[in-house]
Amino acid sequence: MPELPEVQTIVNGLLPHIIGRSITDVDILWEKSIKCPATGEFRALLSGAKVEGLERRGKYFIFSLSNGYRLIIHLRMSGTLLLRRPDDGPDRYARVVFHLDDGGELRFCDVRKLGTIYLVADEKSVIRNMGPEPLDAAFTPSVLREQLAGRTAPIKATLCDQKVVAGIGNMYADEILHIAGIHPLTRTCELSDGEIEKIHEATIDVLHSAIENKGATVSDYVNSSGEAGRAQDHFRVAHRYKEPCPDCGKEITRIKVRGRGTYFCHECQPEV
Repeated sequence: MPELPEVQTIVNGLLPHIIGRSITDVDILWEKSIKCPATGEFRALLSGAKVEGLERRGKYFIFSLSNGYRLIIHLRMSGTLLLRRPDDGPDRYARVVFHLDDGGELRFCDVRKLGTIYLVADEKSVIRNMGPEPLDAAFTPSVLREQLAGRTAPIKATLCDQKVVAGIGNMYADEILHIAGIHPLTRTCELSDGEIEKIHEATIDVLHSAIENKGATVSDYVNSSGEAGRAQDHFRVAHRYKEPCPDCGKEITRIKVRGRGTYFCHECQPEV
């Protein structure tokens, strides 16, 4: 699933091309991608609307439109947003195509058909109960400590909980915990202040690095130009089962934590 760095990379790629553009028409090729409103109203409301802003909240895209509505997109497991021209030819997995007034197209492509699109007057009707943004200046060790307080779940599961911290998912939680030297099954409530500070620092470093490398392509993810990311080339443990740990050389292990495949190093992340 695309996580914060992949979504932010797509936002960065779209911004210079999408702001100020008007949507002239919408082709809905897979109606179930549209969660609200009904497809007829969806097309009518978007026709002629200008894109005035685009931001990310967690793993969501929020397009601010001139008619007061918000177009919200979540990529789920395999979605992406591609900037295309009509003469680029069709995309096999295109589900919704937004036609723009400069002749371009914004194509929502989704192999598994799990992505979701909403057109709402208030984004809080879709995006709610989310934790702080980990790359905001307001995200301090104290804020993270407050978010983690009293939670008994394994720290791997807690980091992936969008109510705790927005945007972190499976891959980057593994990377964060390896750098912090913390076993993924450690109960969150048992973390020391020093360990929480290590997680905080690792979170910022891992996410910034992944954005600089244009996200990670381990399955279907590509950026808005259709290019693969490079962050996976720098992974320390994620998706590196049985490969040597970059720090100690021991074999990387894979276990399940609350149903999620989890990669870590027994030597560098000892179970306490």
